[in-house]
Amino acid sequence: MVSLISLLVLHSLFINRLCHATDTITYNKFLREGETIVSDGGTYALGFFSPGISKLSYIGIWYNKIPEKTVVWVANRNNPMKDSSMGVLKINEDGNLAIFNGNEADPVWSTKVSVPMSDNISSTLIYKLLNTGNLVLRDENKEDILWQSFDYPTNTRLPGMKLGWNLKSGLNWSLTSWKSRDDPSTGDFTYNFDPTGAPEFFIKKGLRKLWRSEPWNGLAKTLHSSTYYYTFVNNPDEISIIANSYNTSVLSRLYLDELGIGRRLNWIEDTQTWSNIWSSSDDSCDYYGKCGSFGSCHSSNGHYCSCLPGFEPKSPRDWDLKDGSKGCVRERELLCGKGDGFLKLEKMKIPDTSNARVDISLEITDCEIECRNNCSCTGYSSADVNGSGSGCLVWFGELIDIRDYTEGGQDLFVRVDAIELDNSMKDSKGSSFSKKKLVLLCVLIVVGLFIFISALCCFFKKARRRGLEHKERLQELLSMPTLATNEETNAKFDDLTIFDLDAIMLATERFSLANKLGFGGFGPVYKGKLSDGREIAVKRLSKNSGQGLIEFKNEIVLIAKLRHRNLVQILGCCVEEDEKMLIYEYMPNKSLDFLLFDRTGSTSMDWRIRHNIILGIARGVLYLHQDSIIRIVHRDLKASNILLDASMNPKISDFGMARIFGGNQTEGNTNRVVGTFGYMSPEYAMDGLFSAKSDVFSFGVLLLEIISGKKNTGFYCEDPSMNLIKHAWKLWRDGTPLELVDHAMGASFPEQEVVKFIQVGILCVQENAGDRPTMSTVILMLSNDSTTIPTPEQPAFILTRNYKHPNSWTTGTSSWSANEMSTIIVEGR
Repeated sequence: MVSLISLLVLHSLFINRLCHATDTITYNKFLREGETIVSDGGTYALGFFSPGISKLSYIGIWYNKIPEKTVVWVANRNNPMKDSSMGVLKINEDGNLAIFNGNEADPVWSTKVSVPMSDNISSTLIYKLLNTGNLVLRDENKEDILWQSFDYPTNTRLPGMKLGWNLKSGLNWSLTSWKSRDDPSTGDFTYNFDPTGAPEFFIKKGLRKLWRSEPWNGLAKTLHSSTYYYTFVNNPDEISIIANSYNTSVLSRLYLDELGIGRRLNWIEDTQTWSNIWSSSDDSCDYYGKCGSFGSCHSSNGHYCSCLPGFEPKSPRDWDLKDGSKGCVRERELLCGKGDGFLKLEKMKIPDTSNARVDISLEITDCEIECRNNCSCTGYSSADVNGSGSGCLVWFGELIDIRDYTEGGQDLFVRVDAIELDNSMKDSKGSSFSKKKLVLLCVLIVVGLFIFISALCCFFKKARRRGLEHKERLQELLSMPTLATNEETNAKFDDLTIFDLDAIMLATERFSLANKLGFGGFGPVYKGKLSDGREIAVKRLSKNSGQGLIEFKNEIVLIAKLRHRNLVQILGCCVEEDEKMLIYEYMPNKSLDFLLFDRTGSTSMDWRIRHNIILGIARGVLYLHQDSIIRIVHRDLKASNILLDASMNPKISDFGMARIFGGNQTEGNTNRVVGTFGYMSPEYAMDGLFSAKSDVFSFGVLLLEIISGKKNTGFYCEDPSMNLIKHAWKLWRDGTPLELVDHAMGASFPEQEVVKFIQVGILCVQENAGDRPTMSTVILMLSNDSTTIPTPEQPAFILTRNYKHPNSWTTGTSSWSANEMSTIIVEGR
């Protein structure tokens, strides 16, 4: 009898724990640490987890078949458990799913839904994890959903999930970022659907708008319509947009990261990685209000901002510095009803509609009448461009967050005064010819071409032959091996501008010494001015430089593929006769070391400027490591390779030593160690091993140099073994890190922030690469005051040097063996 009872008890316990093998949690069944339920198709799993390095425990939903746990929903994001071993997930007596911590009576978290209970309904209530990633509560005998996790998203939107408002319950379906990768609690950023005006998506930090989608107008250009189809719901119960995937076999998610950047990611099965197919920060025009009121942003234009017709910059000085955030004002006072009218601007992202008036019943012709009759109206557009083009959007007051598209967009009609309207009409008339004038003009052109055809043919033959020679020389160069060995580098560079040698000679005044700026990675650099007025920097390959030739191609291969505001932009190249040159945008403030290590120059660099330079360099390196189309390790980050534009914005340059990493590659090695002494990581300098963490080390050295105003090497003449890293660690260990600060900064700076930057700098120069943070973590620590920063250990003290051979470093205190030195050639730069 006792044995029978024991068997029954064991059987009951087994049944109670069985829920982890199904997709359903039923009444009197529970879930503990280490147990999961898995959706019917096997795509999603639900259970206890601890994010990153956190020891706190949460209930969440994640992708079941992806090796790296990717969490898409967190139940108790603001109420974690300290001891997951005591946690239990079960259906409570009132029908709610709840998390209990041990024997505590009150749950840590509950669905808090009012469930109609009857005598036996509790036994038929189930929580089921669907293969869409949605956890739903329903009566197993009915189809009605009583509660679902899709109504309470965290930082991820899955296909089929709504974003918007439930007008009956007041529920706001929106995304909220995690505080950090290790902390899923409510962060600073939101991604929500704003139904006021024409419905739009916004990313905000508090109430401040950071990004805005195009308004819903019947189309979905900025909503990734090639991957998704969208359903717009607008009825008395709700207003929302639902995104569904065309291909349900592809795992896809919209993710709001800890920095407030929205990303659309697709899982690539072949490479086992997430592919970033869209980002809310793809270019500068994505930033909300980039060009202020009545300004329009152009991502293909180097200046970015221009004023709408009839308007001029509010602050011409800021405009000249390429800062258009203060926007534009009218050139003349608008006299309403006295000849004013509307100009049509095509292919536009129309302004923020939060304060616009929408009337779906009107046609576009009625929009103009309504706007013309109201002197406060500043512009109008169609509210629905899909099909009939019906509906009317009318703006009163400022027009903000406008941009030009090369394709797509819609028409925007802007109110202008009589003078601007008359000028526009004259331009239109001046550009149209009568048929007789057009025929006469054509005859004159044909006759002119016929007269000069012989001379031009001869000229074009010579020019064509010369151009072919240039292309052949360039193609011959591109066929040479590079340091950046990767299939990506085999692409053709037909879009690369090839400059004529004569044009470069003229621009640099035949490479006069007065125009010499300095010496780059493989040759001298000269300032020049092209015939169109553009200022350029010309890097000229030193003749008979074999290694320089490889670096020359390396720069072409890499930097021509990269576009980021913190990377120097290549304009083209010149390969003619014995000359090989790279042409870049000109940086008027030269390189960072020119100011930083100069007594006079450093006084112009207060903390605000140094702060912006540090963050700009960090963003540029993060782009190379993670966000560019090819993953790159720079290998030669140093102060002289950081150029400063007119606004003191940093630009990373000199990619001659850079290497491309494959999708899954994390580390490389070389028998030829190149770089600059003082910036090289220990594993690279001694073993030839390099990775993204090598750049992190160099960045840490740069950060400490920027704060201290001193070079890492040659820090103490009387003690050659004392370098900047060792000095910074000594001050940190003694509790006096602010003694590191450059006196040229003055006494006014935020001490806590500077100490935080020093702490991050020391973390970046840790001896073991694994102890250094990634660049994304570095930016998070530098930008977020609430992020917990680890306490650094003793960093790497790079060995001192003594010259014994012009092409190699040796040290009196080195621990390198003869074998190590025989396989590694360390070249100083």
